Amino acid sequence: MTPDRYAVVGNPVEHSRSPAIHAMFAEQTSQSLTYERLLAPLDGFEAALRTFVAAGAKGCNITVPFKFDAFALAATCTERARLGGAVNTLRFDADGWVGDNTDGAGLVNDIQKNAGRPLAGMQVLLVGAGGAAAGVLGSLIAARPAHITVVNRTVDKAQAVVAAHAHLGQTLNVGLSAATLADAPAAQDIVVNATSTSLAGAASPVDACVLKPGTLALDMMYGPKAQGFLDWAASHGAKPRDGLGMLVEQAAEAFFFWRGVRPDTAPVLRALRTAP
Repeated sequence: MTPDRYAVVGNPVEHSRSPAIHAMFAEQTSQSLTYERLLAPLDGFEAALRTFVAAGAKGCNITVPFKFDAFALAATCTERARLGGAVNTLRFDADGWVGDNTDGAGLVNDIQKNAGRPLAGMQVLLVGAGGAAAGVLGSLIAARPAHITVVNRTVDKAQAVVAAHAHLGQTLNVGLSAATLADAPAAQDIVVNATSTSLAGAASPVDACVLKPGTLALDMMYGPKAQGFLDWAASHGAKPRDGLGMLVEQAAEAFFFWRGVRPDTAPVLRALRTAP
């Protein structure tokens, strides 16, 4: 039997460790599949995706910068994808493409389970208002921190993301606000960098005043490109964390969405952390 075909689609995509993660998940759960990297032209995402589907693909993950494009292409979406208006996982069903967003669950699981930091009652700073930030805000709210501030270079984008989640915040009694990068609040318990600044080698898009001793400072990027942010956080007394754990946890959510089987993330994350 030919293995089912999946991929991560983005630009850039060569750094992605998703193929290794899903290979370990498949072995662990005895699922027959392959998983590859698919570089899509910045102006040719839809065409690349349709070519992939025409070749018999079953699903894919979506990374920078196509999460809003994927949302627009999905025939139906899960509630968490609709809330964020962004899709990072597509399943190519016979009656239409189904979009999901597993980033938020991945982030929250990594923070609470792997990093051991409960979110309830915390002050959280979410840096960025693009597809990555929009995709995780709902899950962060569901974990019931005291307050989440979304900051962005242009405040109107941050305000739009907050407005889309205002009802959920009110329902769960979680404070939400928006600000510019320069007006980010000081001394946060948890800081999440959801911008693409690490791709350009930048240390941090916000001032160090957002940190305090012991702040968990998590960059969604992982590998060498996250090092500048991690070094910046550590130099100011924070606890740095890259996005590898989030990647593994969101991949497990996607795997379940595709295959109906939930893999164990702990051994996979251990293997990745110790790999050369």
